[in-house]
Amino acid sequence: MKLQFKHQQYQTDAASMVVRCFIGQSKGFRKEVAGRTGFFAHEIFSNKKLEIADSDILKNVQTLQKEQGLKVIDRLDGLNFTVEMETGTGKTYVYTKTMYELNKHYGWNKFIIMVPSVAIREGVHKSLEITAEHFQEIYGKKIRFSIYNTQNKSNLINIKSFADTSNIEVIIMNYQAFATTSQESRKIFQKLDTLQSEKPIDIIKRARPILIIDEPQRFGEKAEKIFSDREFDQLFTLRYSATHRRDFNKIYRLDAIDAYNQKLVKKISVKGIEVVGNSGTNSYLFLDRIQISTDKYPVAYVELEVKQASGIQKKTRQIKEKDDLYIFSNELKQYKGFVVKEINGLTNTVAFTNGVKLSVGQTAGHVDEEHVRRIQIRETIKSHIEKERIMFAKGIKVLSLFFIDEVVKYRDYSNPDQKGDYAQVFEEEYREAISQLNLFEEEYNKYLLGHRVEDIHKGYFSIDKKGHFVDSKEKKSEGGSDDESAYDLIMKNKEKLLDLKEPTRFIFSHSALREGWDNPNIFQICTLKHSQSIISKRQEIGRGLRICVNSNGDRMDTSVLEGEFFDVNKLTVVASESYDSFARELQIEIVESLSERPVKLTIDVLKDLVLSNDKGEKFIFDNQTSMDLIFDLKTKGYVNEAYQITDTLIKDISDKKYKVPEKLKGFETQVTDLLTKIYTTANFKAAENENANNVVVEVLTPNENFAKKEFQDLWKKIKVKTVYEVDFDSDELIKKSVEAIDKNLTVKKILVYITSGEQEDKMDETSLKSGESMRKQQNITEKADSLLGSLTYDLVAEIAKETNLTRRTVVKILQSLRVDTFHNFRVNPESFIHGVVHLINNEKAATLINNIVYSKTDQSYDDSVFTINNFKGSLADNILKVKKHVHDYVKTDSKVERDFAKALETEDVLVYAKLPRGQNGFQIPTPLGNYSPDWAIVFDGDKYKYVYFIAETKGSMESLQLKEVEQKKISYARKHFEALGHADIKYDIIDSYQALRDKVMK
Repeated sequence: MKLQFKHQQYQTDAASMVVRCFIGQSKGFRKEVAGRTGFFAHEIFSNKKLEIADSDILKNVQTLQKEQGLKVIDRLDGLNFTVEMETGTGKTYVYTKTMYELNKHYGWNKFIIMVPSVAIREGVHKSLEITAEHFQEIYGKKIRFSIYNTQNKSNLINIKSFADTSNIEVIIMNYQAFATTSQESRKIFQKLDTLQSEKPIDIIKRARPILIIDEPQRFGEKAEKIFSDREFDQLFTLRYSATHRRDFNKIYRLDAIDAYNQKLVKKISVKGIEVVGNSGTNSYLFLDRIQISTDKYPVAYVELEVKQASGIQKKTRQIKEKDDLYIFSNELKQYKGFVVKEINGLTNTVAFTNGVKLSVGQTAGHVDEEHVRRIQIRETIKSHIEKERIMFAKGIKVLSLFFIDEVVKYRDYSNPDQKGDYAQVFEEEYREAISQLNLFEEEYNKYLLGHRVEDIHKGYFSIDKKGHFVDSKEKKSEGGSDDESAYDLIMKNKEKLLDLKEPTRFIFSHSALREGWDNPNIFQICTLKHSQSIISKRQEIGRGLRICVNSNGDRMDTSVLEGEFFDVNKLTVVASESYDSFARELQIEIVESLSERPVKLTIDVLKDLVLSNDKGEKFIFDNQTSMDLIFDLKTKGYVNEAYQITDTLIKDISDKKYKVPEKLKGFETQVTDLLTKIYTTANFKAAENENANNVVVEVLTPNENFAKKEFQDLWKKIKVKTVYEVDFDSDELIKKSVEAIDKNLTVKKILVYITSGEQEDKMDETSLKSGESMRKQQNITEKADSLLGSLTYDLVAEIAKETNLTRRTVVKILQSLRVDTFHNFRVNPESFIHGVVHLINNEKAATLINNIVYSKTDQSYDDSVFTINNFKGSLADNILKVKKHVHDYVKTDSKVERDFAKALETEDVLVYAKLPRGQNGFQIPTPLGNYSPDWAIVFDGDKYKYVYFIAETKGSMESLQLKEVEQKKISYARKHFEALGHADIKYDIIDSYQALRDKVMK
């Protein structure tokens, strides 16, 4: 299989920010004479020098920072530019795209990618390989890339050709290859015979490369000095990471909160395995889970020691209140007094009469490390199979990753079968996990039995000359391993591992190999390491954050999964500590990385902040207007004593009840976006507790409420599927688009600051060093209307791509614009294209809504959409036990939904359903993708006129403000329900039961 890549707006934005730093630079490359041999000149191709002044670049950077709400710098910190991107969002893809864009706009074609270790080097090389065809389709050319390696003569020849061609040339270089004391690393500064007695560094310097640093925080002070001293004579430096130690001129930010809220990474779920203090006895206990039932008291599953004829063994037993573990253990003395006092399904705890109390995931008594590791392996396998059952039907391969510290734990060459302890334990626990095949679907059973257990797990480690696995050496100064043999194996199998036909589903790897590679279909990570090993939590989870792909290599993102996104894209971490401990450390790490994101609303946060609306108008906060906004919010109860934004404000923003102060009229969207972002940061939760899931139902089927005549009447009416047709006059769209662009298009002007000055009459060493030998005389600000004429843009293609219109239609729109409107293209092409695309898409959407027609088909949804596999959640968090719903439980996505469901249980409702979502659920087709309403409700009583559908019970962080696309989907949904033709069915949007009742009573 081959990984597929698609256009992602955030990745385009990140590349665009780098390009926009150099607006004003003309396009081209340099062809220079490097030397002569007799009458022959040796020519090289190098990056064209920067023509624009640092002051121009500073202005461009400040514009970008103001647009994105980043801290605005007052001077450049050298020609260094920071791009912050959360792990798993594709930073390698982004800087590859950026190289193409810089070549397209400015002609620059020489790049050095500097990485901190062999691991990341190999990962970058693989990424350039697998994206080559994708980028060639977009840009019509390929990057020529190679690894810098003085031990490989062919790689040295690549150094020679680096400066000799007009291609886009890239050298991937790990820091250790040139900046250590080893003889090999010093070769970069030595004349080499293979390079006709030239030094590699001189060849690189002549090309004036652009230096891209991957994970700059991983380089030490020595390396940083080399970069800042411009050892490579680089044109400028781009820095990419999720966790920068220092921000140099930050131009783009996509941090952990942004990535999560935009659904660009997996959700993190933690299954903690915690050893608690000894209770004073040697009684071993492990509380595996608590199971809730609608018609029985809760039961718990506990592992304990049991006396048997063959000796004492650990066994898992189901227990209920008043059960005596002394009897369950076949009268082992250490369990005297362990009588079950309470099984609490809400708190997920079991209490015994002797005072011992355990939470799910905790072990107590005499617990050796080997058994904790066994539990971790068991829980990982259990999570894997739960996930795999669901993913198998979707054609998605599920992988689990185990990190270990010693190869001998997995591959022991002193044993006849060469299996280490973990390999043996894994095979035992896996056989036990699938021993009851009758629990699974027939096709999935065949898949489980299709490969021997010995073939489904593999080790990825370094290999010695005998072909044996060996421990990777972790270098403390760099926090990673440089063993190449392990990475070769991992990288070459990246796509193969994603194929369902490949038996490998469980991967054992060395903990030193935790960086530089990942696989999008890792759904479980288990760290089987010694407790004293200290690795950042973000590093542990980083290998599995990417959005998964199916067997065709297609990304399973929101455009495919919609409401099911986090149900599918969830990473389970099986940790050798409590959930609280793991989540707390992860939360601290993420919060520390969010230093620029405020969690309180203060004057410092608002002062000098620039708001820009769609009309191009700006509002700049000063001390007074900052205090006015805070005071207004505080008097309305929207900000508490600690200056934290309250839930009340968020709800009123959601309900569109919040009114901005008079001075901020026209900037409502920008103000609410700002306030929502601060609230989101303050309330961000890094991970969820998988151990809290006390409701686990393998197959949740409808109950007797589903069969009630009233609900069946409703279901019969709404289960009919529809199709839509759109027939509109393209001339009408062209006319309306031209009117909208001429009236509303605003393009940001590019300003150039020109400073003139002269030398002081007297100079000395001090004034020269301090930069005070020149005296500023005059500042002039000019519009740069003509500076961009030499840049090449395929304007029609860019607009056609973003609007999905034909080139012919785009040409007609552009030709019909007023001359003064079209002149804005030369003022700022990027801003012109962005504005035109936005306005055309708005008119297109409005035209579609006005002209769309839905028609009923002879197809309908089957009752099976109400059957939910692997239903699980927490009674304390997102699951309600209910009586009027068509299931015994209802799962809610927010506090608003939870409160709404509770109200439905107590009010005049006869029966209701939360309509199943996702690919196999209840969906309405629209031109913007499928849309799923939330609830179907039947009211009880003559006073109610309608059966209601509620399109959305607002309240989740993803829907605090209905985005334009959501609003348009709702408009399409209205037309769908109108087409069904049932007057007693009404569709609307509400945020509470009170709002629903008000509409029903009309």
